[in-house]
Amino acid sequence: MTISEGSKLPDATLVRMGANGPEDVTIADLTKGRKVVIFAVPGAFTPTCHSAHVPSFIRTKTSFDAKGVDEILCVAVNDPFVMSAWGESTGATGAGISMLSDPESAFTKALGLDFSVPARGLIDRSKRYAMLVEDGIVKTLHLEESPGVCEVSGGEALLAAI
Repeated sequence: MTISEGSKLPDATLVRMGANGPEDVTIADLTKGRKVVIFAVPGAFTPTCHSAHVPSFIRTKTSFDAKGVDEILCVAVNDPFVMSAWGESTGATGAGISMLSDPESAFTKALGLDFSVPARGLIDRSKRYAMLVEDGIVKTLHLEESPGVCEVSGGEALLAAI
């Protein structure tokens, strides 16, 4: 079943790079009592993700802050080392966007938003989406029809919806 507006996020553990290396963080801890934007990409360093999706949230970060968003989370089915390097490479980390790894696609699959294109090397990856979550509940969800497109899931589109 695919997650929808009004649904509670599933329990899941993601991984981020901390001061001493990879560390686990739960979705429940990240969202409890908070207003959080979560956006997901099919893969770090992939063309649309790198040139359109992440930059759209870097551009809109201060506007989300002004709307009371506590944190912006970028999720991808990549390892935490790749996500850390990608965050540094794009400037997302410097802008205050948290780069989170869903290494086994557990969160992505629990949302019902996984897909695979083996011929392109994409196995159990995340569909492209952006959502506003308040206290663990999905308030707004923008899901792209195609993984190569970043229109409704971009920072500007989500910002306009909230």
